[in-house]
Amino acid sequence: MIVPVVYALWLSLFTEKQSGLGFDGPRTVFDGLGNYAAALGDQAFRDGFWVLLGYCAFYIPLMGGGAIVLALLLDTTLARARRFFQLALFLPHAIPGLIAALIWIYLYTPQLSPVVAAMEAGGIGFDFFSSAGTLPSIVNIALWEWLGYNVVIFYAALQAVDRSLLEAATVDGAGNWRIAFSIKLPLIRSSLVMVLLFTIIGSLQLFTEPLILSRGSGSAVTSTWTPNMYAYSAAFERNDYGLAAAASVLIALVAPVLSFAVTRFTHRKEARS
Repeated sequence: MIVPVVYALWLSLFTEKQSGLGFDGPRTVFDGLGNYAAALGDQAFRDGFWVLLGYCAFYIPLMGGGAIVLALLLDTTLARARRFFQLALFLPHAIPGLIAALIWIYLYTPQLSPVVAAMEAGGIGFDFFSSAGTLPSIVNIALWEWLGYNVVIFYAALQAVDRSLLEAATVDGAGNWRIAFSIKLPLIRSSLVMVLLFTIIGSLQLFTEPLILSRGSGSAVTSTWTPNMYAYSAAFERNDYGLAAAASVLIALVAPVLSFAVTRFTHRKEARS
């Protein structure tokens, strides 16, 4: 892990420049923080972070809330066929992101998708590849892939809760909702924080799904739609490896900053409670 990180830092300090006449080809020269300034000064790179912000605003509440609700339902005494539903929810996570994106492109494509055909038959028209529909489409793919994984984490944490506490609360007259929010969720707070951290870090790495949607689907996703796509485009489409390395380092720096902010916030809440 250390060697690629050090190499990326080293690569980000250099750039290729042509000589005045251009006869002897490009030369690799030391550029200091020039690549970082170029990345931060590029509107496309900055816009990618706004896209991630919108993605997180949709994805994190839906992912966290949906996983918690499903895990709580599986943990209730009324739940039946727990193992079947755990497997059914977790199975999409076993499918690689590339394959998942291809499956959903098919389900989003008019004239091919039975989902779109059913929506049109019901009078619902929605273009999943439009500028307004692209973000919800990608959020949906990510939810389909990762929801079951987080449900399993929460369900495992709920299984470790002392059942005597739940029985005592039931004897005292607490209902299922009161038990869930006053006993179960506070006792699995560490799992909630862990999933939140992993979800934030995973959101910063958004790449595969929008990249597949940008290739031949007619979607509004551009080659620089997210910061990771910007770095990929700089490296493999423009052959500017110094700029790509600098963009990658900047993306990597955001993750620990957000992780620190989340852990600091949760620790303060724990101290107050």
